Amino acid sequence: MAHIQPLPASHSPELQEHFAVFEKILGFVPNSLLTMQRKPKMVQGFAALTESMMGPDSEVDLGFKRLLAHFASSAAGCRYCQAHSLVAARIHGIADDKLAAVWSYQTSPLYSDAERAALDFALAAGAVPNAVDDAIMQRLKQHWSENQILEILGVISLYGFLNRWNDSLATELEETPKALAAEVLQAQHWDAGKHGN
Repeated sequence: MAHIQPLPASHSPELQEHFAVFEKILGFVPNSLLTMQRKPKMVQGFAALTESMMGPDSEVDLGFKRLLAHFASSAAGCRYCQAHSLVAARIHGIADDKLAAVWSYQTSPLYSDAERAALDFALAAGAVPNAVDDAIMQRLKQHWSENQILEILGVISLYGFLNRWNDSLATELEETPKALAAEVLQAQHWDAGKHGN
């Protein structure tokens, strides 16, 4: 059970345009934001940061950014964000067969060497303590420009905030992401943990 319950979206009419950002990303307003709305400026700031990381002028594919978020969240252990990032990846163009192979990325022909390097970086950057070393960074630089690396790290950092927020509050996971995570991550014996009903 969540430590602080979400409020209905109608509670803060002034936040509707910010909630719309997340409806576009996920197809619904997540419980994390419905809880955060108790502090409207936090929602406004978080929405602005999210738009800057996930906006249309991105140099890194928006669907792939959601896979980076999934890997960073997995390293941090946040099951809420693991599930949400899969839904967002699907909405933003990652095919179901590629999602199904997400944890076979090192050997799957659906993933390129550039993607493998970035996903390895996301795992290392999302870990505590941070596990990025010179070898990981050099591999990343072989495939991605400095601007792209900053975008990649921006996504990982954005989800670092969400990982702490949702794990600390035991935010309840909505049904759509819970079902997709259970389907895609069944080989990893995934469950919603403290984010379940």
